[in-house]
Order: sequence, then structure tokens, then C-alpha cells
Amino acid sequence: MSDPDVITAEHDDTDDAYALDRRSVAAILDAVEHGDAERLTALMEPLHAADIADLLEQIGSSDRRSLITLYGKEFDGEILSELDEAIREDVVKALSPQVLSDAVREMDSDDVVDLLEDLERPQQEAILQVLEAADRLAVERGLSYPDYSAGRLMQREVVMAPEHWTVGQAIDFMRNHEDLPDQFYHIILVDPRLRPAGYVTLGKLMSSRREIRLSAITEDSFRVFEIDEEEADVAYAFNQYHLISAPVVDGDGRLVGVITIDDAMTVLDEEHDEDIKRLAGVGDESLLDSTLEIVRNRFPWLLVNLGTAVLASLVIAQFEATLTAIVALAVLMPIIASMGGNAGTQSMTVAVRALATRDLTSSNALRVLRREVVASLLNGCVFAVIMGIIGVVWFGTPMLGVVLGLAMIINLVVAGLAGVAVPMALERVGVDPALASGTFVTTVTDVVGFFAFLGLAGILLL
Repeated sequence: MSDPDVITAEHDDTDDAYALDRRSVAAILDAVEHGDAERLTALMEPLHAADIADLLEQIGSSDRRSLITLYGKEFDGEILSELDEAIREDVVKALSPQVLSDAVREMDSDDVVDLLEDLERPQQEAILQVLEAADRLAVERGLSYPDYSAGRLMQREVVMAPEHWTVGQAIDFMRNHEDLPDQFYHIILVDPRLRPAGYVTLGKLMSSRREIRLSAITEDSFRVFEIDEEEADVAYAFNQYHLISAPVVDGDGRLVGVITIDDAMTVLDEEHDEDIKRLAGVGDESLLDSTLEIVRNRFPWLLVNLGTAVLASLVIAQFEATLTAIVALAVLMPIIASMGGNAGTQSMTVAVRALATRDLTSSNALRVLRREVVASLLNGCVFAVIMGIIGVVWFGTPMLGVVLGLAMIINLVVAGLAGVAVPMALERVGVDPALASGTFVTTVTDVVGFFAFLGLAGILLL
């Protein structure tokens, strides 16, 4: 989503783009308030569908409904596909049946499926009824596939040609065909049983002589996805092998659709966004969620954190006599815990991201663990010297500096180890590392940090 202060509408002479700033938003809302449909249309006309979606997401629900009603038949179906799912249902409710019908008919089948899967059943039925029979059948079939599968991600609008066709036949076919997709990148070659055998880029097609067979100019990057394949795996393959589009086949290997790079990159963006939010324990929360939804999302992990904090406190309680004898330990304890927590979070973030991109696997896990432990040991030694000096200067007790330094080394090494080992262990048992790693890593560093610091103090200072 754009910065709240910069959405899109003013003409930018430097790059010939449009940018909607606060004044433009104010002008649009003023037109809505005065019911000036002509002025509103003029202000909205330069905007991209994504910018209009941003605008609808950032204004209040009352202004949103008024704007949609006034904007009327100018509402573009592409806006629906750009909207955050948190308000998409409200926007659909605000559209008149005729406007909704026209908007949905402009969308590709994969975008309609994406729109419908987040709506309640009555709204799904209302949208399905406005589609033509063939489009409705395609969308209903798309909704029948498992959630987060290639079948949900693909579009059924495909340009295909028999393997034996020539370049000239393919060009003539496309010129005479009035129902081609708005955007496509390849012509998919199929055998008589509609099984994909390769594909040809439009660039290669247009640069080849008419008599050349399509099978002679196919691309090496050709890959096929099963209809029930996980969309995360599909997106990974697109990113890994630099795909632009790829066919999807059913259980019999027959072509049923195509996935394009824009949809694959959307999945990658969603995966990244989800990982970042889960690392912070906020799930799928967005700025558009209600207060109660925010509370419901955050409460479980705050409760888990409370439990782990109690565990760390129980460790501290075991050294009550040590703390009573040496009050300085209470002053210095937070430093050990904080350094361990931050070091663990650094290692954990790198590990979780590497697991998501499949850069961290069982084959290189030991090497990564060894690297993290050595790096943490070196950092620990440096900070041990710093903290040792601070302990001596601050409290005038050399042995306190030694305790601080040793505890710092131990906690940082454990933090580096836990930051990698915990996410890998969670993934091995089927738990999302992004969701649960933070709590466990913090618990480990707190418990080990307090135990090492207070335990060493009890041994060396008393």
C-alpha cells in the first residue's frame, strides 16, 4: 500500500506519472460531499486502479460508500482485484448490481476466483449470477480446487496451438480470434490429447519466418504445474527459474489453465508479508482490521509471552539469596537478557527467511549452525570485554566484570544457536517457524542468560 501521504493524482513532470497527495484526496472527498459526479470523474480519471484501491482503503467507510455510489458506472473491475480483502466485501455491497456485473465481466477468471473466495456465500452467488454461463462455469470450477493451490491461482484463458502448426498459422489464428486474453506471454503447444508439450514466446513468434514450425522455436524454461500443487511452491519455481508464465494440468496431464508471473509474484509478496507479521505475533492483521479483530489476533501470543516471562522469573527466583547479597546484579541482569534476545532475533530472522526461500536445508544446516555459533562467539568475546570494563568501572569489583563477560559470551553463543535451531526444529515438526520462533528463542535466551549470570555470580562472588 502507498504511504498515507502519497497515494496518486497530480501530474509529475519528472516521470510523467500521477501522484495523489493530500490536496487531491481532499478535492475528491469535497466532490463526494457536494455530490459533484462530473468533478469526481475528472479527478479519478487519471488514477490507476491500484491507486483508486489505495484511496478506498484509506478513507472512512461512510465516505467510501458515498464515493462508490457517486462514481457509479465508471467503477473498473480491476479496482476490485487490487483491493485489500479486509474491505473488499464492503465495496462489493456498496456497488449496484449493474455496476458490479459490468465490473466483474471485465476481470480474468483468476481474479474473479480471488475476489469470490473472500466473500460470504450470498455475495458469491450474486456475482456468479451476473457472469455468462461459460465464465460462471470456469469460476465455479476454480473455486472447487483446494485453497492455496495452483488451480485457484491459474486463469483459464489460455492461448494454445497444435505442435505441428507453423508460425504463420499461429499468427493468422490470433489475428482472426476475437476472444484472446488481454495479456499473455506464450503460446502453449499441445498434443492431440491437449497435453502441453512446450511453449513459444510472442517475441520469438514475431521474429521468426512464417513457414517455421512452432516446435522448432520452443523455450527451454518450459515447466508444468499440477492443478493441486501448493501455490507457494509455484511462486518459488517462478522466482527460482525466472518464469513468465506456465501451464497447469489436471490429473490426466491435460491443459486446464495458465499461471502468469503477476499472480506468482503476488503470492510471494503475500508470503513475505505474512512471515514479517507472524514474526511479530500479529498473524494476518492489517490496518483495516477492527479493534476487536486486533485484540483477537494479538492476545494469544501475548498470553504465550506472559507464560515464558513467568518461566524466566522462576529462574531468577532460584537465586534470590544471590540477588539479596549483591544488589548490583539486579541492575545488570536486563543487559544480559537484552543482548541475548537481540542476538537471537538477528539469527532467527535470517534463518526464517532462509527457510522460506529454501536456502536453508538439511544439507547445509550444520554449516549454517557452525557459522552462527562462531559469529556469536566472536561478538560475545568483544562485548564481554566491554561489559567487563563497565562492571569494574561502575561497581569497582573486578570479579563482577568477569561474571558479566562470561555470561555475555554464553548467552550470545546460545542465542546464535537457538536462532537457527529453533526455526529448523519447528519446521521439522510442521509448525510455521515465522509464527512460533520468536517466543521460543526469546525464552531460551532469557532463561539461559539469567541462569548463567546469576549462577556464575553465586559461584564466583559469594
